[in-house]
Amino acid sequence: MKREPELAIRLASSDAEIAACFPVMHQLRPHLAAGEFLARVRAQEAGGYRLAYVEAGGRPVAVAGFRTLENLVSGRILYVDDLVTLDTERSQGHGARLLGWLVERARAEGCRRLELDSGVQRKDAHRFYQREGLALTAHHFEIGLDE
Repeated sequence: MKREPELAIRLASSDAEIAACFPVMHQLRPHLAAGEFLARVRAQEAGGYRLAYVEAGGRPVAVAGFRTLENLVSGRILYVDDLVTLDTERSQGHGARLLGWLVERARAEGCRRLELDSGVQRKDAHRFYQREGLALTAHHFEIGLDE
């Protein structure tokens, strides 16, 4: 039986690696423009943001933006800002593999939890998270201040 090659998970550190993640991230964050993506990621890095990706066929096919933080309710956590797989690459295990990598990263960084928010409209993502062992534990509320 032929075995599939192990897909690499990498941290995007170079400008080229970050830019290569844009087509994947754009599926989750369509309001972002390609020309601003690199600068936005670099600005967020000052606050601890990191971008990880699964590479297949020489290109990113799943991307996660995350940071480690501490708060009173949970202590030290790995917070996932963004987690997305290319539409054409879904149901191939890339998202589950990347989420598993994030869980292991959280453990290695001494985190008590991995947390993320997900838009209420993202029903498929919710099913994925629950299937992968994440529990729905809170509601997220917001008010726009620029209106």
